[in-house]
Amino acid sequence: MTQPTPNPRECNLALLAWALETARRGWPVFPLRPGDKRPAGHAERSCPGTGRCADGHRKPEQRATTDPDLITAAWTTQPYNIGIATGPAGLLVVDLDMLKAEEQEGAPGGAESLLALCERAGQTLPATYQVRTPSGGHHLYFTAPEGVRLGCSVNRLGRHVDTRGWGGYVVAPGSATTHGDYTVTDESPVAPLPAWLADELRERAKPGPHTVMTQVCDGTKAARTALERECAVIRAAGDHSRNSTLHKSACKVARFVAWGNISRATVEEAIQAAGESTGLPAAECATTIRSAMDWILTHGTPREAA
Repeated sequence: MTQPTPNPRECNLALLAWALETARRGWPVFPLRPGDKRPAGHAERSCPGTGRCADGHRKPEQRATTDPDLITAAWTTQPYNIGIATGPAGLLVVDLDMLKAEEQEGAPGGAESLLALCERAGQTLPATYQVRTPSGGHHLYFTAPEGVRLGCSVNRLGRHVDTRGWGGYVVAPGSATTHGDYTVTDESPVAPLPAWLADELRERAKPGPHTVMTQVCDGTKAARTALERECAVIRAAGDHSRNSTLHKSACKVARFVAWGNISRATVEEAIQAAGESTGLPAAECATTIRSAMDWILTHGTPREAA
């Protein structure tokens, strides 16, 4: 039995209703290509420099609006999917992706990676507005902290965990692709982004390229030996144990930092380099190392009891 052909007018009206509802929340929207995740309109490289772009190319973030008249004018002409400009909306959206088909079964997806980050940090996430994507992933919506301009990130919080803030967008519920619909799965009010998670996302100055290992106090020789040994362990780790090995080795050397035998900057730079040499993203290495260091410095065994 053949399926009935969707009525284009009804499709337009349904998407228009979702676009207006999204704008009523104070979230600026812009059109995405029908049935697609890409913005409608021309790309910057092919900008004609006329019309709305007479003063320079206007990116989707700049074109996004909450004006109901402009939204109605756009969505009554085409069944556009809906993009939310996360920065102007005051949102930070955590995007939890599913494993890709070519990845090993049992490897952590976005949800598992975020849970592991929470466990390492000893934190939990509040209930918040949540949208399921066609692939089975989820978008967790948070209000961005005031006075902090958080951008987008890829794998910074963990494997398959991306974030969308300034300079980015998410596909709003009500939209659909050939793979399925974007549907609201948790209608809780949008929660503020937890401070500890905001701290994980803040940009930090990178250590200098030639940090010198300076002696802190007696015991530095043992600390250096431990650091060199654990860096070798990290570099030898297999593809599927790189992150866990990085975390364990960082914890082992962190105790020497807690005892004052070696500086934290020296340890973090060396272990960061070892982690990156295995192919792990720099942001993932930094997050794992920082988590291990913070935990040991807070809960580590005193030297006398070690």
